[in-house]
Amino acid sequence: MSGFKRDRQGNAKKHDGPQQPPKSIVRNAYTPMFEQLRDELDEHHDRRDRIGKASRDITALSKKIIFSLQRVSKIEEQLPADIQTEIDLRLAEISKLLASIAPDVQAINRYRYSRSLVCLEELVEAITFLHYLKTQTLISHKELDPIVEDITRQGFAKEDEVMTSAPDIATPVLAAQETKAPPTISLTDDDYVYGLFDLTGEMMRFATTTSALTGKMASGDLGGDDESESRDIVQDMHDLGSFFEMLPLRSGNRTQWGKKLEVMRQSVQKVEKLGYDMKVRGSERPKGWVPDLSSNDQPGSPE
Repeated sequence: MSGFKRDRQGNAKKHDGPQQPPKSIVRNAYTPMFEQLRDELDEHHDRRDRIGKASRDITALSKKIIFSLQRVSKIEEQLPADIQTEIDLRLAEISKLLASIAPDVQAINRYRYSRSLVCLEELVEAITFLHYLKTQTLISHKELDPIVEDITRQGFAKEDEVMTSAPDIATPVLAAQETKAPPTISLTDDDYVYGLFDLTGEMMRFATTTSALTGKMASGDLGGDDESESRDIVQDMHDLGSFFEMLPLRSGNRTQWGKKLEVMRQSVQKVEKLGYDMKVRGSERPKGWVPDLSSNDQPGSPE
């Protein structure tokens, strides 16, 4: 590899000899074809970098929404005002990011860059968790897809029309009928299913926290009949875990499917154990009881 000769001060030495003329670029009938391929590859790499950067930011914002939701103490239709404000701000930022990459993931590019759009799994996890805390129900793919499209559409609004509040997660948002609608991002089946896998982990953390603070398993008072009133998060985890167990093995990345399925099973078992413990030993523990983590209670510690 050729380079410059430098003096003791690090400056490049000037060549005293004759300068060779620059080599002329040889062109033939195939040159335009390769130049077009070069331009397409440059566009591909630039597009993938934009999607990857936006995906990382959307993932971080979705995690912040989940962290805010974990501060909720019970299942109820109306969230605390401060938590709702935080969620609205995060969703407004996510809408701008989704709108910035929406033109890059249309048609076949939606699947070409699916691995770079892993942020949608985190967004599904955040929205489904928000929906569960409000309604104690699981939002379907058909209901969730218009909501994500509407969040993307909000990002194209003018600065004075930016979304100031989150869309009503409990009810699907219908797409606006416009002659020239802005491009949107829709959810694939993998985005939805893998997002639900991660939802079980957040439900497990929510059940653990609320049971330690309230002395009982989280449940919502959102129904009118006795069955709805008596249903708690243990039964919800049972139902969700049973549905996943009944699903056939999906084609594609079977390793990822197997890992997420195993983590889901562990989350369900933890909530089961917590529910059994609260049922059997609940009367012996006062409200607000938390495990004693002193050294004498740790496994393997000396008596």
